[in-house]
Amino acid sequence: MREKTDFFKDKRYNENRENCKNNYHEEDTPITGNGEVRLNRYIANSGVCSRRDADKIIADGKIKVNGIVVTKMGTKIKKTDSVSYNDNSLVIEKKIYLILNKPRGYVTTLDDPHAEHTVMELIEGACTERIYPVGRLDMATTGLLLFTNDGELAKKLTHPSFEKKKIYQVTLTEELKEEDRLAIKKGFELEDGWIAADNIDYSDPEDRKTVGVEIHSGRNRIVRRIFLHMGYKVAQLDRVFFAGLTKKKLPRGKWRFLTKMEINYLKMV
Repeated sequence: MREKTDFFKDKRYNENRENCKNNYHEEDTPITGNGEVRLNRYIANSGVCSRRDADKIIADGKIKVNGIVVTKMGTKIKKTDSVSYNDNSLVIEKKIYLILNKPRGYVTTLDDPHAEHTVMELIEGACTERIYPVGRLDMATTGLLLFTNDGELAKKLTHPSFEKKKIYQVTLTEELKEEDRLAIKKGFELEDGWIAADNIDYSDPEDRKTVGVEIHSGRNRIVRRIFLHMGYKVAQLDRVFFAGLTKKKLPRGKWRFLTKMEINYLKMV
């Protein structure tokens, strides 16, 4: 009898969860002393946007320093300077990174008057900074969901060109036939283009209703659509890996801050 597959293990990655609450990335520490910082970095660290987008709003004349419009690229400011965007004061925030093991029944949104529950309820009180989910998991999908106020990193992780690695555990209502498993790995055409799993395997040879799917595509509901195309109905969908992060040992509905090692790894992938 074959042993249970190690499909969901990633030997390159070693989590360190101890004392993670205060582990913030050193590069994102607020300005201290009399040091200077580039204006675009200040804007990005305030949570408004990425550095690249900050350059654009500077060029557009939407930023004031000490009440004066600044449009020059590369401008440096001090911590005592007052910065505003569209006349709203900006304050550098400490960068926050946390993951949630999302349960079913929660909508991935900051606010939805029509939703009974949102993921923001589950991380309430985690920090004073305003953080938001990176990407989306639909209401019925469970698993790893990243939150941050790092706009530059969020844009990088969600932009289609970066195609970050994701692994899902998929439970079907019937056994997946071997020929269909191979077809999903080989790929086929959907209404919005070609799709193929990077890897797909049975999580247990004696339970062919449950499979692990590794995929890079960030297209909407892509895993459910793959199996629907093949004539299968997904009973459960759980994201266990995203861009180098795992939810190992994190109970459903619980969250934790990332360690420095995880943050550094996340910014490298």
